[in-house]
Amino acid sequence: MDAYIELLKQLIQTQSFSKEEEPAAELVRNVLRSHNIPFETKKNNTWARNQNWQEGLPVVLLNSHVDTVRPGKNWTKDPFGALLEGDYLYGLGSNDAGASLVTLLAVFIHFNSQDKLPYNLIYAASAEEEISGPNGMESLIEELGAIDLVIVGEPTQMQMAIAEKGLMVLDCVAHGKTGHAARNEGENALYKGIEDIQKLRDYQFEKTSEVLGEVKLSITQINAGYQHNVVPDQCSFVVDVRTNEHYSNQKAFEIIDSLIGSEVKARSFRLNSSGIELDHPIVKRGMDLGLTYYGSPTTSDQAVMPFRSIKIGPGDSARSHTADEYILISELKEGFKTYVSLLDGLRLG
Repeated sequence: MDAYIELLKQLIQTQSFSKEEEPAAELVRNVLRSHNIPFETKKNNTWARNQNWQEGLPVVLLNSHVDTVRPGKNWTKDPFGALLEGDYLYGLGSNDAGASLVTLLAVFIHFNSQDKLPYNLIYAASAEEEISGPNGMESLIEELGAIDLVIVGEPTQMQMAIAEKGLMVLDCVAHGKTGHAARNEGENALYKGIEDIQKLRDYQFEKTSEVLGEVKLSITQINAGYQHNVVPDQCSFVVDVRTNEHYSNQKAFEIIDSLIGSEVKARSFRLNSSGIELDHPIVKRGMDLGLTYYGSPTTSDQAVMPFRSIKIGPGDSARSHTADEYILISELKEGFKTYVSLLDGLRLG
C-alpha cells in the first residue's frame, strides 16, 4: 500500500474542489498509465475496465470521488499539507473520500490482470460528488453500460451501509400583505411562515424504515421583512428533507405541499433514497466476514445510480467536512484487505 499512501498524500496536496478536479484526476490517470492500464475520460471523470474483460459476465463497479469541499476556518493544520504523524495522515479529503479512492484503485489493480474472475471490474474516479453535480457520476451512467453491483467508496469504518437516505431541498414562501406595524394593517407573512414551520416540525411521516429510521425534516434557513415598521408581505424558509426508501422525493414533496399553506418548490427530485437487499450476495459475503450493516443518513453518488449498490470504505463519516480531517494509515491497510476479501468470495448470479 505504500505507493497508494503516497498517492493519497499527493491528492491532499492538490487542490480539488468540486468542478476543479482536473489536477487530481490527472494523478489517478498517471497511476493507471504506470501500470499500462487503458482508461477513458469525460471531463474530470476517469474510468478503466479490467484487462481480461469477458462479455456476458456480471459487472462490478468500484467508485469513489476525487473532489473535496472547501476547508473551513477552524483548521489548525495546513489542509493541503498532507502531514503524517504516526498513524495519522491529516489533510483535506484524506477521509472523504481520498482514502476510499486510492484503496479501491489498489484493489482494482490487484484484480486487474486475473484471468478467471467471475465478474468484470470497472474502476471509476468521479467528480462533483460533494455538490451532487451533473458532470460527475450521473454523466457516466450511459458511458459505463449495464452494472450489476456498485461498491461506493465512502468513509463507513469498513462496515456496510446497505441503505442511505435521499435528499431534497425545498424553498418555501409564505405570502401576506404589507402594512404599517403601528396599526392593525396587513397580513404578516412571518407569522404565516412560523405556523407552517411549526406544522413541519410536528409532522411525522407514517412509514419508518428499519435501517434508515424516519423521514427527517429540518428548517435550516428563514428570511422575512426589510424594515422594522413594515409588516412583511413575504417570508421565505428552506427545508432540508431526508427521505427513507418508503418515500420517493416526489411523494414526500406532495405530502409536504398539501400540509402547509406556503408556496413550495423543490430544487431537485434527483437524489432519492437507495438500498440493497439483506440477501444480496455482497451483503451476505460481508456478514460472513463479520461485517455489520446499517443505514446511512448522509447522501452520496448512490443517489444518482440506477444500480444495486453498497457503500463501504475506510475512515469515519464523522470526520468528513471537519477541521483537521484525517485518515489512519492502518485504516487504509485494513480497508484494502477487507475489499479484497469481499471480492474474492463474491459470486453474482
